[in-house]
Amino acid sequence: MPTKVIMPQMGESIAEGTVTKWLKKVGMRVERDEPLFEISTDKVDAEIPSPVAGVLTQILVHENETVAVNAVVAMIDGEGAAVAETAPAAAAPAPTAVPAAAAPRAAAPMTVAPAAAAAGKVRSSPLVRRMAREHNVELSEIKGTGLGGRISKKDILAHLAQPSAASHPAAAPAGAAPPPATAPATPAIVFTGPTHVVPMTPMRKQIAEHMALSKKTSAHVSTVFEVEMTRIVDLIARQGDEFERRHGLKLTYTPFFVRAAVEAIKAFPILNASVEGANITYKRDINIGVAVALETGLIVPVIKRADEKNFLGVARTVKDLAERARTKHLSVEDVQGGTFTITNPGVFGSLFGTPIINQPQVAILGVGTIEKRPVVRNDAIAIRSMAYVVLSFDHRIIDGAVADQFMARIKALLENWEEPVL
Repeated sequence: MPTKVIMPQMGESIAEGTVTKWLKKVGMRVERDEPLFEISTDKVDAEIPSPVAGVLTQILVHENETVAVNAVVAMIDGEGAAVAETAPAAAAPAPTAVPAAAAPRAAAPMTVAPAAAAAGKVRSSPLVRRMAREHNVELSEIKGTGLGGRISKKDILAHLAQPSAASHPAAAPAGAAPPPATAPATPAIVFTGPTHVVPMTPMRKQIAEHMALSKKTSAHVSTVFEVEMTRIVDLIARQGDEFERRHGLKLTYTPFFVRAAVEAIKAFPILNASVEGANITYKRDINIGVAVALETGLIVPVIKRADEKNFLGVARTVKDLAERARTKHLSVEDVQGGTFTITNPGVFGSLFGTPIINQPQVAILGVGTIEKRPVVRNDAIAIRSMAYVVLSFDHRIIDGAVADQFMARIKALLENWEEPVL
């Protein structure tokens, strides 16, 4: 008896979802918990695993088609003959020595080495192939421990964790800022006439609606501060290797900005509020959203109760959320409840921008690239690691003086960093 695959409900308020991509074709074998299709809702994109092992016999909902939750989207003939409701698989814990990339590349066919081709097709999931592309790894070099020699996420992460893995970036010189991250790949445009028209993806539609609504709702104002990052750059250069050895994750700049924002919000709680009619609602919990660039747009997973976490707790959460955002294993809860957002266009080389507020929040912090610049110190020209940091705020409830005091607090915390990281 075939198994029905249904559209999962990604949260209590979600009534429908869009099938954005089928990862298997009719007639193909699929293993239990192997990624089967991708969906997009108004809260999160997710990669949905197969509820059973068997052969995909029918696809009932086509790509870019939106259906109600619990609608049957496919049929699988094989093991497990019950009506199964798919749910996002929990992300497997990654070996913590693997640094997280800022953004993934667009999916593309995997090139198999000639030796591997001769021996047969390398068996792996779309997630594994995507990770291999991101880290320039030939899957033929990895021994799969899964069923039939299938290469699992655990296998590729173990390979990347090896010191000799070709994917490891060269160490940056002491005190140097990180190189710009690779931007998400954009699809190639093939013109057959004077114009080329493509429909927006579901995520792009939602971003467009959300951004336009925010500009109509809030009175946007931006203020820019220049922050000297020399103390933190030197700290990372001195303690980065030991931090990674002790905790199994790379010491990056993001946790510093999160911790500084949390402390500044404690001093100026109006930045952690929202507007509801004629009322201002202050939020007790400080939930920091950190924007993550994806090949299809931008998503903002949330560090819940960031005010209760120390530096290491923030660093671990940032890495976990970023990895699950890129691999489409975020839950609805992971992207809900944010009270303040940080976005970092600086990883792509931007000096600064004026980000749009993420409603219903009232402020968003934008971090520019960290680079060495000549500055005046004690009436002499000196070379320092500098960054522009921008606050876009809702002038309906936040005055310019308060916004600038908030930014001055962040500047002071970063320039005179005292919190231990080890």
